[in-house]
Amino acid sequence: MDVMPEVRLNEGLQMAAYGPLDGVAQQLGRPHFCPTEALEGITPEALNDFRRANLLDPTQMVVAAAGMEHDALVEMSMQYFGHLEAPNPNEATNRPAVDTVYTGGDYRLNMPVVDGFTRVAMAWELGGWHSDDLVPACVLQTLLGGGSSFSAGGPGKGMYSRLYREVLNRFYWAESAEAFNMFHEETGLVGLSGSAPPEKARDVTRVLAEHMARLALEPVTDEELSRARNMLKCNVLTQLESRLVLFEDIGRQILTYGKREGTAEMCAKIDAVTAQDIQEIARKAITKPPTLASVGENISNVPAYEEIASWFSH
Repeated sequence: MDVMPEVRLNEGLQMAAYGPLDGVAQQLGRPHFCPTEALEGITPEALNDFRRANLLDPTQMVVAAAGMEHDALVEMSMQYFGHLEAPNPNEATNRPAVDTVYTGGDYRLNMPVVDGFTRVAMAWELGGWHSDDLVPACVLQTLLGGGSSFSAGGPGKGMYSRLYREVLNRFYWAESAEAFNMFHEETGLVGLSGSAPPEKARDVTRVLAEHMARLALEPVTDEELSRARNMLKCNVLTQLESRLVLFEDIGRQILTYGKREGTAEMCAKIDAVTAQDIQEIARKAITKPPTLASVGENISNVPAYEEIASWFSH
């Protein structure tokens, strides 16, 4: 399967972060793509069972729309989905959800890449969708920002974010550097990723680690915090101008929280984030074992997992 290295990096990061417990793979630690050896087990019956258990249960279904009357939406929902019946719990084919435990770990993959760069990502655990970490972590990600070394600039590109100013504009060998969050029901990840020529893989790993440690040691400046909060609000509100994004947001929030939060409430939560909130997330994160993933044709210069863990143990 021809998969982009960034996709493999994210897959490996999840697999390492939620490693096997007692030899059994955890739900969030499973591969994103079906392993070749498992293809024979995908039968029409298996697909039918999955569809019936996960896609046709009216108790787990949300119908959302934007730009139409509520009564019309209810009528169409009943017309197309009203005949569905909740499955008998005694006949359920899907396994019950089990909370995933963060383990931390290391994932390394040698694979051919078109550009020749080595890609590295490191992450730590934070709370999931229902955690108080959610909004501060989003502000943290916006504050660090980052992206590719090539940008045409312009409004909204985050050119004044910390990773652009202090990594991409400082080190000639840094091809990319950016912050990311991954949220799940019961857990999540906060981290940084970057890419560089293979001989600079150690340097990019060290720089990313230093920026995470710095967040824990030093409060962010008022200027950076204000810019990050404003940019995050701008990004959220701009996205919601799209009807497609709007009704997807309605569906996701109803499934996750049982209600939809308005934009005014959302912006108020963003404005309430303090420098201490961001510092506390970073401090709490680095007390856990790190997760490292690296992908490229030559990953021999990526530091050993034990060495990286030692950077945060002091």
